[in-house]
Amino acid sequence: METRDSMGAIVNAVTIVVCGMIGMIFKAGIPKRYNERIMHGIGLSVLAIGIVGIMSMENTMVMILSILSGAMIGEKLRIEENVNTLVKSLEKKTSHWKDFNNLGEGFITATMIFCVGSMAIIGPIESGLAGDNSILYAKSVMDGIVSILLGSSLGAGVILASIPVLLYEGGLTLLATLIGPLLGPTVINEIVVVGSLLLIGLGLNLLDITDLKLMNYTPAVIFPVIFMQFF
Repeated sequence: METRDSMGAIVNAVTIVVCGMIGMIFKAGIPKRYNERIMHGIGLSVLAIGIVGIMSMENTMVMILSILSGAMIGEKLRIEENVNTLVKSLEKKTSHWKDFNNLGEGFITATMIFCVGSMAIIGPIESGLAGDNSILYAKSVMDGIVSILLGSSLGAGVILASIPVLLYEGGLTLLATLIGPLLGPTVINEIVVVGSLLLIGLGLNLLDITDLKLMNYTPAVIFPVIFMQFF
């Protein structure tokens, strides 16, 4: 993978770290009730973004099969359980630092917001296919603002989300260079639809309406590439 191709993912990850730290600095001065309102506001925004994204759906069967397949694989691999175990272990090692309490919620929430939106899918693909990082740079600005808000409410777990963001966006960039011919506009659209459905689930979780194990659904975003070859 060329350096120019991965630069968008690197900038995005670094922005999340820096802005997450800024949010953590603000955290001490923000009353708990404001933190709750911030999280619910983010939840409503994420829900709206997901609804807008899913409205572009053209193939219902691909979405359904992708979600079901992703859920089965995610459950088999116990992705969320393993992530929580890893994060809890890190929490114990950093328990003497107040800002490192409750790493799991911050990590999972931030990772889902930063990794399954339409820009997180289209940006790396554009980077891999055309060497164009403009979408990822724009996403970095937006993620920076969200990182400040999340960092002020959920602490250091938001910073840790920079790791899966870098791996996901960098990996998707590389994948796009390898399977470019399979990633036509219709395939990309269905990937975005599946990602948008996960955002709707995240928005509902943030609003305390549901308690979905969304990390177990994340493999679903790769299945439209497969199913669109048959539908």
